[in-house]
Amino acid sequence: MITMTNEGNKTMKILMMEWQSFGNEDMIAGFKELGHEVVTMPFTNEEMHHNKEIEENIVGKIKEFSPDFVFSFNYFPIISLACKQVDMKYVSWIYDNPLVLLYSYTVIYPGNYIFLFDKELYMEFHNSGIQTIYYMPLAANTERLKLMESSAKADFFEKSKWMNQADIAFIGSLYTEKHQFYQRLTGITPYTRGYLEGIMAAQKHVYGYNFIQEMMTAEIMEDMSKFLPMEPDPRSVATKEYLFAQYVINRQITAMERTEMLTAIGEKYQFDLYTPEESLTLPGCINHGKVDYYDMAPFVFKHAKINLNITLRSIKSGIPLRAFDILGAGGFLLTNYQTDFMDCYIPGEDFVYYESKQDLLDKIDYYLNHDDERIAIAKNGFERTAANHTYKHRIEEMLSYF
Repeated sequence: MITMTNEGNKTMKILMMEWQSFGNEDMIAGFKELGHEVVTMPFTNEEMHHNKEIEENIVGKIKEFSPDFVFSFNYFPIISLACKQVDMKYVSWIYDNPLVLLYSYTVIYPGNYIFLFDKELYMEFHNSGIQTIYYMPLAANTERLKLMESSAKADFFEKSKWMNQADIAFIGSLYTEKHQFYQRLTGITPYTRGYLEGIMAAQKHVYGYNFIQEMMTAEIMEDMSKFLPMEPDPRSVATKEYLFAQYVINRQITAMERTEMLTAIGEKYQFDLYTPEESLTLPGCINHGKVDYYDMAPFVFKHAKINLNITLRSIKSGIPLRAFDILGAGGFLLTNYQTDFMDCYIPGEDFVYYESKQDLLDKIDYYLNHDDERIAIAKNGFERTAANHTYKHRIEEMLSYF
């Protein structure tokens, strides 16, 4: 069902599958601001390829509401299967990488419109002839973030344990918990251990290209599999090499990199860390524990002089959501190099990137001592985000593919 507004734009009905993802409120607000009707349906984000009962529930909701399309953050084969039964469009916007469900055979169903924020990953699918996948960066809700400055939440932040105490801030996991996959590889041979340590050390020095999956040889895979059995779902084209590279090795590289970078910073400056690992201690670190990302993180971004982004290594070229939210909150962003930034922003004008640990330290020192430049860059980053990279912009782009 599609009706027309007075302005001639199509007004759509959207069934949104709502799970505990980032962006739910902002996406709903964007749909409604553009005049669309949204109904939400609770959904679990368990990695399910097929469940007859859940599929029937989704089909029933589709028949009850008669939407123009179904939407979810991230892609779920079970939703695609339900939509296929009733010839319904399924729109998904991916913000996670890795996401093994993208390798489900259901991805090729013609009713899918799958938007990837990582251009290099998009090109892999595109070059394989997949017609249902598109490239689209993530976004920020700049209106909401701007209004928060004068809200009651702002006063609460000033009095809370999350209030910035240092000039530098980082929000995110360090992936140092004991249950991480890499920590389970206790019995691998010295050769395998040395090989993995070598490729991880090499990858840490390379930005803009990830070669880990290419380096997963048969011998290395066989040894790791003895101590960490990982098998791809038979209903997908994912490989064991993909699983080990993206969920084990790249995550471990990220853990090493974030720890090393923050340790180097802490040896010279104090910094605020907001992370689930509340017992973690590092030099110069003020560990605030986990911060509510929707309600409190924007104040962290706004009040810090420098906000760090150290991208998860499995994200090949994309701009992480954290970076958009820093810029959308009016914060100054200092990030590792990611190619997709060049599609959306101008380095040195809207944000700043570093190319090595020493470059990171040098740029922290420079921008802490050049307030006017730092403030101007943060202002430019916010204005460009508000002008081009909000949820409304992305929704309009999504709908242009129909």
